[in-house]
Amino acid sequence: MLNQLGAIALIVAPVFGLIGVGFLASLAGYIREKAAEGLSEYVFGLAVPVLIFKTLSEARLPDEGQPWGYWIAYFTGAFIVFALGMLAARRLFGRSHTEAVIHGFTSGQANTVFVGVPLILSAFGPEGAVPLFLLIAVHLPIMMMVATVLTEGASAGLSLAGLQKLGRMLACNPILIGIYAGAIAKLVGFVPGGIPKQVFDMLAASASPCALISLGLALHRYPIRGDLGPALVITVLKLIVHPAIVYALTRVLPMPPVWAGVCVTFAAMPSGINAYLLAQRYRVGVAASAGAVSLSTALSLVTLSVWLLILGVG
Repeated sequence: MLNQLGAIALIVAPVFGLIGVGFLASLAGYIREKAAEGLSEYVFGLAVPVLIFKTLSEARLPDEGQPWGYWIAYFTGAFIVFALGMLAARRLFGRSHTEAVIHGFTSGQANTVFVGVPLILSAFGPEGAVPLFLLIAVHLPIMMMVATVLTEGASAGLSLAGLQKLGRMLACNPILIGIYAGAIAKLVGFVPGGIPKQVFDMLAASASPCALISLGLALHRYPIRGDLGPALVITVLKLIVHPAIVYALTRVLPMPPVWAGVCVTFAAMPSGINAYLLAQRYRVGVAASAGAVSLSTALSLVTLSVWLLILGVG
């Protein structure tokens, strides 16, 4: 038990240590907001896509066939907490339909890039890369599509222009481009060598530390204040209810043990910053989503450690 706790600490502590470094650097004014935005753009637009491309192009694909059970387990949990988040917003807090969608989206949208990639690769190693990126490949498109349909289709019907805008956004998403490029490279047997490989290796190596520091810098801009009730409900749904549902489903649906572990850990991630950006877009639920992003990230230091202990990681 003590050995396992020590191993989990070695996985979790460096991840949240780098987040703390970023937060303190922003708090002290050592790194300005403009630089923080530039680092975030580098992480999202270049470093993580290269890491994904490199990992998938070199990965050994599983022999178990299509991962339907894996996807079903994750998204069943995601949609249940999405619905519960909406229900709580409407019934407990008396919010509008659009704001309820924001609360639901924040409850089900995981921080895949800035926390998920570094922590899951650290916890599960190369074996966890394929299930991780298979889930990332469909996570954002599905969650954004559901949120868009529920918000834009609630009044005068779903806007074609809104769907076209969503389609363009997803088509140009650097993370998805990295996934598709890596999958194509794997299918055709292309693996970079020589100098290109060294360049890719250096970029990929920078992805995790830069992502974590960037998240710490961002959290300083999203303080936990105002609308604390909804933020707390969203945090409980995201950190406890979502992974608990997924954990139960991974016990009955067919998938390899590592895939089950990745699925539960992915579900246990804190709320993603995309939720805050969606709230800003519709100008509702901004305080609740910002508070939930920061609160869930802070508390996930404890909850992720507990889930890794339950999963037997370490």
